[in-house]
Amino acid sequence: MITPRERRTVGFIAAAAVTRACLVALRAEPPGGRARWVRSNHAGRTVDLLAGPATAVGATFAAARVRPAAGLAVAVAGACGVYDDLVGAGDPRRGFRAHLGALRDGEVSSGAVKLFGITAAGLVTGALLRKRPLDKLLAGVVIAGTAHFVNLVDVRPGRAAGAVLALGVPGVLRGGEAGQVSAGVLGAVAAVVGDDLAERAMIGDAGAHALGAALGCAVVLGTGRAGLAAHAAALVTAAAFGRRVSAAAGAAGHPGE
Repeated sequence: MITPRERRTVGFIAAAAVTRACLVALRAEPPGGRARWVRSNHAGRTVDLLAGPATAVGATFAAARVRPAAGLAVAVAGACGVYDDLVGAGDPRRGFRAHLGALRDGEVSSGAVKLFGITAAGLVTGALLRKRPLDKLLAGVVIAGTAHFVNLVDVRPGRAAGAVLALGVPGVLRGGEAGQVSAGVLGAVAAVVGDDLAERAMIGDAGAHALGAALGCAVVLGTGRAGLAAHAAALVTAAAFGRRVSAAAGAAGHPGE
């Protein structure tokens, strides 16, 4: 009989293998051509965004093999992130207020699509993973909020990976289904973190949102109501101070900036 530790180990290796294989395949034949996926990072270096969809596939695999409903939220978060990475590349607007303001003016920005798409997917998945009405709502907030949080800190190489590590390791140690999902998420990150730190690639919104949604699902699977409420409150606070959170993440390790 396979032990819980072995399940987590298998999940880690499988997610890493799926993510890496997907990245290799995407780089061999980038959808729409390579130019569509090339960007300049914060330091002006040329990087590709293909690690994003590859990571989203790996994170979706990691979540879905434990709970198909969790895979739904991760897949939608990744898809919305890809849409924003490609369609919203030149949009300078950032944050909920900017995109909601555009919506009031009759414009549906890529950020608004991402906001409502991930929120809806989080609420649906939360309703499928928990039984009581309040728990369903809190679970939805945690899933969507964690997806947004990881994206908030993805402002420099390694920042999102660091956040995933900090949030994922406690989930692995918790064990159970939460541990299995968390281990898979860490596997997906492990497959691309070298490219991220070497500034050959960035995971973009696609990878950050998918990883965050998967971690949110892990929290939902391994936490009671009080824990869900605490996580939800922290995530809503982080979203309210999004600019400061991103600024702090960007300055971490770079005191001179």
